[in-house]
Amino acid sequence: DTQFGPIEVQVPRDRNGQFHQHTLPGYKQHSDILESMIIKLYSKGVTTREIADLIEKMYGSHYSPAQVSNISKQMIPKVEAYHKRKLSDKFFCVYLDATYLPLRRETFEREAVYIAIGIKPNGHKEVIDYCIA
Repeated sequence: DTQFGPIEVQVPRDRNGQFHQHTLPGYKQHSDILESMIIKLYSKGVTTREIADLIEKMYGSHYSPAQVSNISKQMIPKVEAYHKRKLSDKFFCVYLDATYLPLRRETFEREAVYIAIGIKPNGHKEVIDYCIA
């Protein structure tokens, strides 16, 4: 009931689930921009708790450390696909190198990251692959 009396509203039904709203975007709990920021911070070695605190202080959006961890896990299939991808071009030259980076696993020690960089005949460089040893 309203102040003008009862109003009868007909609600359309979509039994097949094919209706898509075009005037309003679908509800998202979190922003894609913030999620990409979380992935970038995580890849730089910032802890999940620190990321959650930073996002809340800077943007006012609440993410728990578990949510940050789940968002960062979205990158695992992309990394695996990168390692398994087929190389598209031939390389004129291939460089193999290693650098030691502080990685957080069981301990926070510097570990060797081996990288293969290929140079194409046109001079462009491409990271062929990398591994942590």
